[in-house]
Amino acid sequence: MSAYKIIEVVGTSSKSWEAATEAAVASASGSLRNLRVAEVVKMDVTIGKKGKIQEYRVRVALSFKYEG
Repeated sequence: MSAYKIIEVVGTSSKSWEAATEAAVASASGSLRNLRVAEVVKMDVTIGKKGKIQEYRVRVALSFKYEG
């Protein structure tokens, strides 16, 4: 039997939501082991001058095996 913990992280990118998701997972994998699933919970953008998209942001729910 296994138990899993779920945390939320936010990734950002000036290129795309996909790149923002990759950034969130890459960052979290630096300090978390046994990542299992990444679920994009929310996507939004920040808008800069002249109505241009400045930054893509994703909130990602990550699950990993609990070793407590």
